[in-house]
Amino acid sequence: MQNSFDMTTLVFLALAVFVAWKLRSVLGQKTGSEQPPTDPFSRRETPPMRPDQAAPADARRDNVIRLPGAANDPAAAAPPADQWKDIAPPGSPIYAGIESIIRQEPGFDPRDFLGGAKAAYETIVTAFARGDRKMLKGLLAKEVYEGFEQAITDREKRGEKAESSFVSIDKADITAVEVKGKTAQVTIAFVSQLISVTRDAQGNVVDGSAEAVSEVNDIWTFSRQLGSRDPNWLLVATESAA
Repeated sequence: MQNSFDMTTLVFLALAVFVAWKLRSVLGQKTGSEQPPTDPFSRRETPPMRPDQAAPADARRDNVIRLPGAANDPAAAAPPADQWKDIAPPGSPIYAGIESIIRQEPGFDPRDFLGGAKAAYETIVTAFARGDRKMLKGLLAKEVYEGFEQAITDREKRGEKAESSFVSIDKADITAVEVKGKTAQVTIAFVSQLISVTRDAQGNVVDGSAEAVSEVNDIWTFSRQLGSRDPNWLLVATESAA
């Protein structure tokens, strides 16, 4: 009985070793470098890109955020027909002139223009009083500069000095807009409160007052070549309003 049991046990052991060897030869053995099982429905995370890598085309498109008003934004609406009504009545020659400028330079904003014109007005008046030819030359057309420069020269020959300081600029209204070809001209009526005085070589007041505030009414015309790389408008004409 003992011999029979031993023979049976040996047969089953041999069979178990054979089966294990066959399984190992077919399935292989675990080496530690196997990839984990893949779930085809799981979300795949994009691996981080190196700095020298460009994003795939699809990823670049997904990262584009179109802002309202962008050139390729179909929701960007045309400006309302009466958007400049606080500058000039719709349908008026001034309004039509503003639209003519915008057709050639869509970025033109008459409100911003008026703000710049007021700054230029104050700068030119005070530069003239100081005799600052360099400042004036960059803001005036050639003919206007020559007139201002001559007045400064005459004043210097007399030994006089002028002083001007602004209290306020009360109004700056566009009174005319003209566009001929690429040349645009905008006329502005200024109303300002100014302290202005001229003294002789001895310091005596020969014109104006060092204390009194005077109302000054000026009509100035600025011009620019539309489409030019130079954004500056030059003063091309001045006159005093009655």
